[in-house]
Amino acid sequence: MRLSKRGEYGLRAMIELASHKGENGVVQIRDLAESQQIPAKFLEQILLTLKNAGLLNSKLGAGGGYYLARPPEEITLGQIVRVLDGPLAPIRCVSQMAYEPCGCPDEKTCGLRLIMLDVRNAIAAILDSTTLADVSARIERVRQESG
Repeated sequence: MRLSKRGEYGLRAMIELASHKGENGVVQIRDLAESQQIPAKFLEQILLTLKNAGLLNSKLGAGGGYYLARPPEEITLGQIVRVLDGPLAPIRCVSQMAYEPCGCPDEKTCGLRLIMLDVRNAIAAILDSTTLADVSARIERVRQESG
């Protein structure tokens, strides 16, 4: 798995949005783009994808923008990455979302497949058990330790 710019920017934006609570914490695209140094037009596409996936809500009009659709404790990094970058598997024959058979003679005993399955499971375990709230708490701990 390689995180694309789309995935990286989406994660950074969602982590920042996690620090804002509920509809009162609506953040405008231009503010989010500026604070995270992400091109605004690209960010707009990313946020729309996340909104269509049910991870974000938006508010129109003056003071409008985006906010998390659910509490940060309920949104995992794995959900975000899958929406923006697709399956976590480094090769298709170990994917749970987009399985495709490989060209090896015996998939069941293929050494490469067995190792890549371990890689996929390790990545999924971390991303699926880490919420936006976890990341926010970790950021706060690091700030306190270094300040």
